[in-house]
Amino acid sequence: MIKLILRIMLPILVLAAALYGAVTMIRNRPAPETRVVDLPLPLVEVIEAGYSNLPLTVYAEGTVAPRTESELMAEVFGRVTEVSPWLVVGGFFEEDDVLLRLDSREYELAVTHARAAIAQAKLRLETERQEAAVAIEEWELIGRGRPTPLALREPQIAEAQAALASAEAALQKAEYDLERTVVRAPYAGRVREKRVDLGQFVSRGSSLAKIYAVDAVEVKLPIPDSELAFLDLPLSYRHDSMAQDTVHGARVILRADFAGERHEWIGKIVRTEGEIDPRTRMVHAIVRVEDPYGRSATSDRPPLAVGMFVEAEIFGKRSDRVMPLPRSVLLGTDQVMIVDEEERLYFRKVELFRSERNRILVKSGLEKGDRIIVSPLEGAVDGMRVRVQSAKSPQSTDPALELSE
Repeated sequence: MIKLILRIMLPILVLAAALYGAVTMIRNRPAPETRVVDLPLPLVEVIEAGYSNLPLTVYAEGTVAPRTESELMAEVFGRVTEVSPWLVVGGFFEEDDVLLRLDSREYELAVTHARAAIAQAKLRLETERQEAAVAIEEWELIGRGRPTPLALREPQIAEAQAALASAEAALQKAEYDLERTVVRAPYAGRVREKRVDLGQFVSRGSSLAKIYAVDAVEVKLPIPDSELAFLDLPLSYRHDSMAQDTVHGARVILRADFAGERHEWIGKIVRTEGEIDPRTRMVHAIVRVEDPYGRSATSDRPPLAVGMFVEAEIFGKRSDRVMPLPRSVLLGTDQVMIVDEEERLYFRKVELFRSERNRILVKSGLEKGDRIIVSPLEGAVDGMRVRVQSAKSPQSTDPALELSE
């Protein structure tokens, strides 16, 4: 009986002693050491605000097209006897170069025949004049009264003179047709399309080739109606730059990728097209670039070839007291973050004058010297303390001043 009681009570006593010891250790344990964690303040980069007078820019895209393009037509018929080696697709030629020749033998014979007809007409005219002189002498000897024009052979002389004039006109036409058997380049240019070859017979009015000039190219740029106020475009009737064939329009930088590199060309807006696109409500401005193929330069820059797609940066009117800032500072549509003298962050509402591709122009809401945060910052709240890395002024370089005349 005693053994049974010990067998039951002994485990209970052991568990009670263990529980008592655990409670005692928990109650007598040392208090944990507490430390305040000093979290670093967020580091931000700022720029100092400042108003300035800057040129406004408008961006557009377009395709290069020739300023002058022509279709060579045959003015006489004949067989092609000579073709210039430059009369190939993509071939260059200079003004007055011979592009092709037609068989001229028939036209040479026509010139010879016309000259013979002139000689006969001159002989007949001289004969009529001599006969008229004889008729006048005879009339003075035996005639009475005033002689009639027929008696003095005046109609015959007039007919002979008309025949001579007709023969001379026929010679001019024959010589002109002979001259037109040689097709010359009307300007320095390039061949876009060739439609004739050696030995081919062409008739009057046949298309021989399509060519375009290389002295200048043009790019048609679509400008949204909302951007017109920022540009000085020749929109008025008979703009001076068009009347005098001079260029006084806005300056434009054209950019394109060629052979893996970025290249730039300088042009100017010379005119606008006569109509506003009814679908897009855009005005098309024409930019002209002189000497696009570098005929007068020694630069290694590639040519601004016809058909090339380009991006255009148009420099327009100058803005009156606006603040240029990077687009990265804008929060939402009209807020920026600034840092005060106590290194605290605050949100500031601003009024935008214009939003461009890489920057915004602030009209009001900021003061000169305000420090605007340009670095990204998550979880920002009004009054939060920050650390300022460095203060710098925004880029205010006027790229329009760097363009060459």
